[in-house]
Amino acid sequence: MFKLVSSYDELLKVHMVRAIVFMAGQQCPYHIEIDEYEYSSLHILGELDGEPVAAARLRFVDGFAKFERIAVRDPWRGKGIGHRLVDYMMRVARQHGFEQMKMHAQLYLLDFYKQHGFAPRGDVFKEADIDHMLMILPKSE
Repeated sequence: MFKLVSSYDELLKVHMVRAIVFMAGQQCPYHIEIDEYEYSSLHILGELDGEPVAAARLRFVDGFAKFERIAVRDPWRGKGIGHRLVDYMMRVARQHGFEQMKMHAQLYLLDFYKQHGFAPRGDVFKEADIDHMLMILPKSE
C-alpha cells in the first residue's frame, strides 16, 4: 500500500493528495504547502487499487527524522490507514539510521500520534494559521 516515491508520476499523486487534504480541506495556501524542501525530501505515497489515498513527507534534520505533510483523503479516514502510514514512516526512518523522530502535529491529532509513542513538547504555535505542537519520539534505550 505504501511506497517511497521514485517517479514523477508518483510525486504528482503525492501532491494531489496534499492539495485535496491541505489546500482544499484546510485552506492552506499553495506557497505554504509546496515549499523549498519538496525536492530534498523523501515522499511516501499510499494507494488502494491505483487510487492515491495517502501521502507524507520525511526529512532528516538535526539528528531527527522529521515527519511532515501526513495526509489521508477523507473517504479513507477511520480505516487505520493513517496509523499504517505513521508506522511505515517510522520503519523508513529507522532504515535510514534515525531513532529520534519529531513532527509538528495539528492539535486535534495529538492523541493519534501519542498512540505511536510521540510526546508533546513546548507550547502551541501556528503553522499555516492552524494550531500545532511539537511532538517528539525519543530514541529507544
